[in-house]
Amino acid sequence: MAAGSDGRVDSVRVVEEFFAALTDMDVERAAAHLASDVVWQNTGLPTVRGRAKVVRALRFANRPGCRFDAVMHHVVGDGDAVLTERTDTLYVGPVRSTFWVCGTFEMRGGRIAVWRDRYSWGNVAAGTVTATARGLRERVRRG
Repeated sequence: MAAGSDGRVDSVRVVEEFFAALTDMDVERAAAHLASDVVWQNTGLPTVRGRAKVVRALRFANRPGCRFDAVMHHVVGDGDAVLTERTDTLYVGPVRSTFWVCGTFEMRGGRIAVWRDRYSWGNVAAGTVTATARGLRERVRRG
């Protein structure tokens, strides 16, 4: 885990490294930042509990033809709490969805113990339609 000059874990750096690993499609590296009893909550979806189940979900999304990218706009930490404002992009084959996400992370022992993402399903749908239309337009243009 990333330690500051005083030897304490830098919670913001842990979250940033976690997302860098996800963007690199390195699930094992990302998993190293999760507590064994991590809780992952996404707006409107079932809560996933435990590192093994979270890793299984991340691997499912990390199969051929799928990709993930996150652009951090703001990241702030206060002790063991980290807040992020970011734009996530999910790629599934030719379909892409880009949408805004607010994430809350609670750390324990230098690892992510709670990962809570909030977003609008309307933004997800709009991002999917917009990106898919843009992709189709590009395909037609290229012939």
